[in-house]
Amino acid sequence: MTDLVFGPQRCSIEDVIEVARHGRRVRLSDDAAHRAHIEASAAFLEELLASDTEIYGVNTGYGDNCTVLIPADLVRELPAHLSRYHGCGLGVFLDEAQTLAVLVARLQSLNQGYSAVRWELLKALSDLIEHRILPRIPAEGSVGASGDLTPLSYIAATLIGERDVTYQGQVMPAHEALQRAGLKPLRLAPKEALALMNGTAVMTGLACLAFQRAEHLSRLAARLTALAGVALRSNRDHFHPRLFELKPHQGQAQAAAWIYGDLSGVEPESAMRLQDRYSVRCAPHVIGVLRDALPWIRRDVENELNSANDNPLFDGEQRLLLHGGHFYGGHIAFAMDALKTAVANLADLMDRQLALLVDPRYNHGLPQNLSGATGPRAAINHGLKAVQISSSAWTAEALKLTLPASIFSRSTECHNQDKVSMGTIAARDCLRVLELTEQVAAAHALAVMQGVRLREREGGALDRLGAEARGFFDQRARTLPFIEEDLPLDHVLRGLAAEIADSSWSLYP
Repeated sequence: MTDLVFGPQRCSIEDVIEVARHGRRVRLSDDAAHRAHIEASAAFLEELLASDTEIYGVNTGYGDNCTVLIPADLVRELPAHLSRYHGCGLGVFLDEAQTLAVLVARLQSLNQGYSAVRWELLKALSDLIEHRILPRIPAEGSVGASGDLTPLSYIAATLIGERDVTYQGQVMPAHEALQRAGLKPLRLAPKEALALMNGTAVMTGLACLAFQRAEHLSRLAARLTALAGVALRSNRDHFHPRLFELKPHQGQAQAAAWIYGDLSGVEPESAMRLQDRYSVRCAPHVIGVLRDALPWIRRDVENELNSANDNPLFDGEQRLLLHGGHFYGGHIAFAMDALKTAVANLADLMDRQLALLVDPRYNHGLPQNLSGATGPRAAINHGLKAVQISSSAWTAEALKLTLPASIFSRSTECHNQDKVSMGTIAARDCLRVLELTEQVAAAHALAVMQGVRLREREGGALDRLGAEARGFFDQRARTLPFIEEDLPLDHVLRGLAAEIADSSWSLYP
């Protein structure tokens, strides 16, 4: 991969993912005009300070304290205070990929050139990414406006050599990690702590990761539906292209085409039912909702990623000081609330298909609980009975978390932050729903593989699969056990869920 260059060009979700999960390197642009644009904003701030202009968060207090003027001789001490008093985050720490995604999102926002930060600060941020000096960022403590203040304070603190980081696999003080990497702590300029913290980088970085996992799950749900269709001897015509021309939702038609293509092998003389149950027949309609949501979610996440989202903003070329509320994460909150609902519906869909597969009343002749045991030993073996129970539990928890976070706005900070987005909570909820749905997908993958293998005992089941689906089946069959005698399956399910979360399975091009 070529380096991700931070310059005048836009950054994509895929750019964030490649840095966060695949080791892509980063650097600042060599474009002299872009550097001049960055420096113009910082220079404009210094001019305003020299003329005693009142500037929020630079020579005033923060939040409701904006009416408090800061003595000139204390202005340059103020940034460190902002980072320190926000050091109150709790909860689990963001993992490596999440932290890198947050760093990329913050760097790209400041790279827009309207935050009055120096080139040196951008370089320091890129150095954290390049050397993988990762601030230990607690997940909890942001209401999503005035931005992700508390979690982002851990980035500001790292840059000045305070608090803890992870470096080369060890947790250590930030100043020690910087020293080992040959770097020095910064003294933040008047606006720079506010620029680092007063933005939407945590929710946006997490949203990028969520988007990729949801996109992959939509493809996987289609593939697993096709395999479930083989095991259940379903009717391929439910996914006929002409049918979906008559209700032209693009994502729905795409999901149907994937399933139809996966069932493009030799058709049996007849399906078991004229109309399959809804969880099979209506699978494109469920998957299609997510597929059709992804384009606008991408639009809003990438617009946020490529925006100047702190306050105030400084246009050095047009000589404008702009006080506003771009730290508000409403677009990310709504996108993540919508995404987690669409993803939880995939969990419900796959769980319902799994319930059909294990139940001899509905699986058209497959063994109870998909047990592979035969003869007298069939009486003591229980196949996937407990897996189906666990899948139901994971699905219920995913569905429970779909209550929109954005409706829980709380008035805070002396009623200055009296309407807030809850965008970071929405993004964290979405990641949890994804995790649960990936667990359901792991259980379903195990079940459909078992079901197709059992159906193949009758002969001809694998002939129903198209080339891509047959290749997928063969690849998975080499690693997944055929369940004849009862055995613990937690290690198998954990491995499958991890692979699904990593989006490493080759599905549809």
